[in-house]
Amino acid sequence: MTGATDQPGTDTERLRALWSRDLPAFGLWSALADPVVAELLGTGPFDYVCLDLQHGFGSLATLPPVLGAMRAGGRAPLVRVPWNEPAGIMRALDSGAAGVVVPMVSSPQEAAAAAAACRFPPKGSRSWGPFWGDVTGRSAPAPQVQDDGVLCLVMVETAAGLAAVEEIARVPGVDGIYVGPNDLALTTGHGRTTYRESPEIGAMVDRVVAACGAAGIVAGLHCSDVAMAAHWAQRGVRMLTVAQDSGLLRAALRRTWRDLDAATALSSTRGSAPLPDGDERSAY
Repeated sequence: MTGATDQPGTDTERLRALWSRDLPAFGLWSALADPVVAELLGTGPFDYVCLDLQHGFGSLATLPPVLGAMRAGGRAPLVRVPWNEPAGIMRALDSGAAGVVVPMVSSPQEAAAAAAACRFPPKGSRSWGPFWGDVTGRSAPAPQVQDDGVLCLVMVETAAGLAAVEEIARVPGVDGIYVGPNDLALTTGHGRTTYRESPEIGAMVDRVVAACGAAGIVAGLHCSDVAMAAHWAQRGVRMLTVAQDSGLLRAALRRTWRDLDAATALSSTRGSAPLPDGDERSAY
């Protein structure tokens, strides 16, 4: 994709072009569900922006303006839907998402259901509802065009999903597997442990990457920082979320206050800064 588009399901060319060259795509996560923030994220250099409806502040009602703002910024908007159910997936795509990230997929049957909801018959079970054309005054793309453009990314983040990952990766219509490392660690008994402390966690992610490679689909990963993204890009992950909008805002606030403190010695006259360091790990 080289510019903004108001047509849903047709603007994933940028991502597919990177993946066809075996290059990683780096993206941002959006929890704030604000059109101004969404357009700002969309105008940045990152390859994709994913709006989070599972744990973020957005809802199906806020999707159209937020996704429209992301499209105006010129990037393919993805949506993490609240759950693996057809209505939410179809609504996200009808509202202008270029693809969906489907959480908590733990079996090939669940993966097949997600893939079916993303595509029209005879490939899937998506219902035709091109209200987007009424908003833009342009005809909706043909079903085949939307089917070819849409991305169906399923999340493997449970012990059961990991056990079945090779089968999940081979499900027709699944374009990639996106790893939620925090839930994967929790459901396998590792708490909030990361690959940095646990070789077992690293081996789990490596298993997903290998399964995706064997099936010819994309491996994705939610990363807590740039170093994590760089590490896993070198190990074959090709879709890497680097930061979240709320975290970026919080980090910028802290950094600016520290710079101000360094320039004016505020802490010596007013006490400590009001923004504690906290836990820098991703909330998701």
